[in-house]
Amino acid sequence: MVKMMVSMSIFGSIGFFSTQTGLPSFDLVFVRCICATLFLGMCWFVTGEYKREKWNAKEIKQILLCGIFLVFNWVFLFKAFEMMSVTVAISVYHLAPVLVLLLGSCIFKEKLTVLGVMSIFICFVGTILIIGVKELTIDGFMSSGILWALLAALFYACTTLLGKGIIHTSAYAVTFLQTFLGIFLLLPFVHFNDFHLLTTANWTAILVTGFVHTGLVYYLFFDSLRYLKTQVISVLVFLDPAVAILLDTAFTGFRPTLFQLAGIVLIFLGMLFTLKPKPSSQKSISNSKIKKIT
Repeated sequence: MVKMMVSMSIFGSIGFFSTQTGLPSFDLVFVRCICATLFLGMCWFVTGEYKREKWNAKEIKQILLCGIFLVFNWVFLFKAFEMMSVTVAISVYHLAPVLVLLLGSCIFKEKLTVLGVMSIFICFVGTILIIGVKELTIDGFMSSGILWALLAALFYACTTLLGKGIIHTSAYAVTFLQTFLGIFLLLPFVHFNDFHLLTTANWTAILVTGFVHTGLVYYLFFDSLRYLKTQVISVLVFLDPAVAILLDTAFTGFRPTLFQLAGIVLIFLGMLFTLKPKPSSQKSISNSKIKKIT
């Protein structure tokens, strides 16, 4: 849980750094994949984890498919950052936990409690308030970057659900294979001329997004993913937009409206509903398990 919290908190600053890189989405994700592959490959080798790998053909296919979703999740998210403010983009992207919770209840048959349903509804309303009602019109939707943020959310949800089923391969191997695959997936779309005019500040931001936001964060993310329930994951990822909004307010001059403030309050209120234990539901779950055993 601590690893997931750290990874989400760091990832919350990625929008701020991405706007400082001076690169379009495909180029930036390409560099991130290179940096992460080098970082994770070194960690994998130094720790000796590669010697203890238990390779499974079916799981490798799952890892690579998850990697495709992951890479295009990054591309769509950075594309959204290019077209709208970081706060709005990350707020729309924040719909991903709702998709994870809903899809997880269907795919993994995880019981969705009344509090879980309430938290989903409250967080959804909060996210809508943060986005702004004007952006919900057809014209506003098509002219903004909301579509890219929604696609990023969808691919993120798919990445999370597929990642939960990876249990034999180490987190080093998972993220190494996925970022290595990303290099070849993105190579045809990269414009290398975009790198010629970059400043030292641009390169610093690029390297941070590559080694920290990609290498370190996704190691922590995937290493914790397999041990947490979908509902817990859906709560912890709320740290991402919280950090993003704070940085956007502190460094880029973003000032939330009253509706956006109300949305932020609702999101965290929804988190509290999800975290609140429910003894009666736990008892019913235990009884159902006993019935299955008997």
